[in-house]
Amino acid sequence: MPSFVTHLEAAIDGTRLPHDMIQTMHKDRPLWVRYDLDAVRRAVDPQQIAMRPPTLWRYRELLPQPDDVKPVTLGEGMTPLLPAPRLGKELGLVDLWIKDESQLPTGSFKSRGLAMAITMAGHFGISRVAIPTAGNAGGALAAYAARAGIEAFVFMPRDTPVVNQMECVAAGAKVYLVNGLITDCGPIIRKGTEQMGWFDCSTLKEPYRLEGKKTMGLELAEQFEWQLPDVILYPTGGGTGLIGMWKAFSELRALGWLKSEKTPRMIAVQSDGCAPIPQAFEAGDRFARPWENACTCASGLRVPAAVGDFMILDAVRESGGLAVAVPESEIVEAMRSAISAEGISFCPEAATCVLAARKLVAQRRIARDERVVLFNTGAAIKYVETMPLDLPTIDNPHAVDYAALD
Repeated sequence: MPSFVTHLEAAIDGTRLPHDMIQTMHKDRPLWVRYDLDAVRRAVDPQQIAMRPPTLWRYRELLPQPDDVKPVTLGEGMTPLLPAPRLGKELGLVDLWIKDESQLPTGSFKSRGLAMAITMAGHFGISRVAIPTAGNAGGALAAYAARAGIEAFVFMPRDTPVVNQMECVAAGAKVYLVNGLITDCGPIIRKGTEQMGWFDCSTLKEPYRLEGKKTMGLELAEQFEWQLPDVILYPTGGGTGLIGMWKAFSELRALGWLKSEKTPRMIAVQSDGCAPIPQAFEAGDRFARPWENACTCASGLRVPAAVGDFMILDAVRESGGLAVAVPESEIVEAMRSAISAEGISFCPEAATCVLAARKLVAQRRIARDERVVLFNTGAAIKYVETMPLDLPTIDNPHAVDYAALD
């Protein structure tokens, strides 16, 4: 299987860059990976893809690793696309689906991006990587770096969920807690790059995590038999998932694999405790202002300044979608309610999308009969701090008052 990558392209101004060498950004902004889609169309079709193992690597013609590079993998299967009738009824929707990313190897959608980033790091001979993280990305980097035999450094805010801290340490990464936000962790890596000799795997500061995240869109299209839903609700921090899916849909359309011209309205959702993207969307701005005093229990959304802010906003607007903020105070209850309604392990980030769906249905910005997909980007069990328990105790197991249990 040959590589179909033709070049890298600067997202900010279209500058063309070579793809056969290490690249980071152009003018401090991200890069796109571009493919020879005509050659891809001649090489493979959806029927052939359907016969391949159900992993993200089934889309190899639309992924950047060269043909002689073995993927760094922990067995990333296609994640389930689950109907959610009870939650849908609560929200006023008759065709609600959950794309459940919590079932990936590291418990979140970050497995996709970091599997690809570490695969390409190994290809380019990189032996040491570093990442600033709000939680799940650090765990995924640590796991895939361990799998590849690459040394990993992880810098995370001091109040990052403890499970994320533990998984990084368990995978052998060198982990440092920072008194600040993810935007305080990033400069530590940037300033230490020359001295420490590590490669910066920050969100969108290398071009390949985006390609891994893109597979969410490819999977979604295939699971709906190459048709796309009306609406996608996506919890948005750094935004690679939303940007990657929009790129995937564009590539699929160019390939002629989609059965209709309909494109989903992309809805970027944030907490009102950290909402730079909705603020910029409402103001009509292409770039977002850094959010002051960012605070949310959905740690993956606590990104005060996203390097790909304009890419998120471009995708939202091109799709006819929205960027919305929901009340921080309602996230935990929405998370618990969604889990109890469907049994799916909703993370707090996904709970913001539940709140957004309720709000937008009430405002008639989402129609009751539209096909709506909500992305659950991680497992609830990674956020134990959001679920304090006060359970009743049976003091005498030999004298149980069963009437009191009902």
